Amino acid sequence: MTVDARVKTVGTIATTPLFDVVVDLNPQLNIGDGPFGRRILFGAAGGSFEGPRLRGDVIAGGGDWALFRPDGTMALDVRLTLRTHDDELVHMSYGGRWVTPPEVRAELADPVKKSQIDPSRYYFRTNPLFETGSSRYSWLNDIVCVGSGYVVDGGVAYHVEQVL
Repeated sequence: MTVDARVKTVGTIATTPLFDVVVDLNPQLNIGDGPFGRRILFGAAGGSFEGPRLRGDVIAGGGDWALFRPDGTMALDVRLTLRTHDDELVHMSYGGRWVTPPEVRAELADPVKKSQIDPSRYYFRTNPLFETGSSRYSWLNDIVCVGSGYVVDGGVAYHVEQVL
């Protein structure tokens, strides 16, 4: 196969740490099986985030309107509000995929074991985007990020990297 002559060599995609965030979750609300799978709301109860350029709290009230597909993959649809340490508000939204092999699903269903599972045993990736009216954090409006998720006691956490 011949490569299209319009294809150019570009640099390797590089990232730098943005922050780590922990999202505490309310008890899940099972919306039920619909035409695309089972929809479950994982409501945000709070949390915190911290990184080299910003830190603060996750405000209760957002959440993940997750769709569990018939193949067991969870499609994420998350919207959160962050409050920085200096009282600025940032809207964070992301989609993503959480693919869990069948042999891991029983452990994830166990409230005691789920936060002890090594995250390398599943694929949990997100693509955070941000929106804010804050002049101090306006740079967030123009960046793309990637995140790796994992389960913690009482919620989920993500390591978020800014794509350079």
